[in-house]
Amino acid sequence: MRRDFKNAVIECVPNFSEGRNMDVIRQITAEIEATDGVRLLDVDPGKATNRTVVTFVGNPYAVVEAAVRAIRKAGELIDMRNHTGEHPRMGATDVCPLIPVSGITMEETVEFAKMLGARVAAEAGISVYLYEYAATADYRRNLADIRAGEYEGLAAKIGKPEWKPDYGPAVMNEKSGATVIGARDFLIAYNVNLNTTSTRRANSVAFDIREKGRQKKGADGKNLKGPNGEAVWEPGLLKCVKAIGWFIEEYGIAQVSINLTNMYTTPLHVVFDTACERAAARGMRVTGSELVGLVPLNALLEAGKYFLRKQQRSVGVSDAELIKIAVKSMGLDELGPFDPEKKVIEYRLRNSNSKRLVDMTLTRFVEETASESPAPGGGSIAAACGAMGAALGTMVANLSSHKKGWDHRWEEFSNAAEPGQKLVKELLHLIDADTDAFNGIMAALGLPKGNDAEKAARAAALQAATIEAIKIPFRTMEVSFDVFALAKTMAATGNPNSVSDAGVAALCARAAVKGAYLNVKINAGTYAEQPEVKAILEKAAAMNTACDAEELAVWQIVNDKIK
Repeated sequence: MRRDFKNAVIECVPNFSEGRNMDVIRQITAEIEATDGVRLLDVDPGKATNRTVVTFVGNPYAVVEAAVRAIRKAGELIDMRNHTGEHPRMGATDVCPLIPVSGITMEETVEFAKMLGARVAAEAGISVYLYEYAATADYRRNLADIRAGEYEGLAAKIGKPEWKPDYGPAVMNEKSGATVIGARDFLIAYNVNLNTTSTRRANSVAFDIREKGRQKKGADGKNLKGPNGEAVWEPGLLKCVKAIGWFIEEYGIAQVSINLTNMYTTPLHVVFDTACERAAARGMRVTGSELVGLVPLNALLEAGKYFLRKQQRSVGVSDAELIKIAVKSMGLDELGPFDPEKKVIEYRLRNSNSKRLVDMTLTRFVEETASESPAPGGGSIAAACGAMGAALGTMVANLSSHKKGWDHRWEEFSNAAEPGQKLVKELLHLIDADTDAFNGIMAALGLPKGNDAEKAARAAALQAATIEAIKIPFRTMEVSFDVFALAKTMAATGNPNSVSDAGVAALCARAAVKGAYLNVKINAGTYAEQPEVKAILEKAAAMNTACDAEELAVWQIVNDKIK
């Protein structure tokens, strides 16, 4: 490959055909944890499916190494001749997809999938099929098509020319079966729980909602055939959805097992609601649902907003509240506790060892500011003031949306609260970003300056770090300035009992803009005449002057109402 992928991150989600023997599962995952450059995020075993879904991330080369080790260990420990389970499978490691996360394209991820496939065949002696974006033929793109016949049908299938493995021998490995490796988009594995024990009825809901649908039947009730004898399909309701029904003895219920391959085409909450509708139409009820493995944060946030809108409530609430609404609305905690810190991929990717200012208690944050350390300083405090102002304006919007007699105005205030929450989020981010920028300058100052080359490198690093330290408080000014519009609207039209809160929001915004401006100016220093910095200083000066009039306008509205 042409580049080193030093900063690239991919996700790997191997599915191992063992969900009951935790000692075997631990030995497999230990191979992943022992590999430098990867981080194990999630291990999700299922007794009824006798399958464990593992999620880990890291540098592409490290991920490939970890996957090879895990697949080889699974091949040693799992004997497919004795395997039974509800989930379709064809090998000890049934499927192992790679998913691009950052700093890498899908096309590049495909090359790593091929690298992984070749190594698994050579080093573990397991035949490999490539699927999805890595597929070598269109008929091999779909995992279900490759896996058709499962392990029991593999011996007859693997010898056919059209099903020759992409890597490894076209001979049945009775102990390990075969493995499907590929590159794909993020997939949400999701099960909907039904108040029935009937697999057939669960399948009827699955066929209703999945994109593939069901085989079309003629008037005689038999499956229709096309001109060449092929099956004729009646499409289901939802794009990018794969689904089957099964009975889970562990829970004593039937489920609709779903793979959602594009949450933007068909969001998670649409899958849930559609499953509810189709179950009800067939005399059943959805009692809850479960997520297998990890889920992107946005899927839960959008679900929370969707269900709040159905209730005619403001969607301008915190991420934690949106997730709570999503979990309760879809019954994600019916079969066990749902911990966002463990189930949301963005939360799992956070460095648990990092010490963020925004995660401190207020007392600790103030004490840290008051200490002899130069950071956090005025820039972080300015961002904190702005966040407080944005939070107050958003609070007034949310209180107004719930005011008795104002139910017809819920959407008006929701539309104010939602962008208010975005301001809060960005300003909270800027609290730490300002300190990080200061630390960047300190790091540049610590670079060696012995010879001419070192001096030049140090000067360049210092300039880049300083410009970043100018841009951060300038962004704090811009975002905090936007708080005035929210505060003014809420002072004029919001809940009159909270008008003073709107006034305080404007005061916080003014302190944030002016405080951040001081940081822009002091950081500019010797770079003030540099074109990029000069342009920032001009815009910052204009904002600093304008904020006085903005705050005064809110102040006058507030004073007129509380005389």
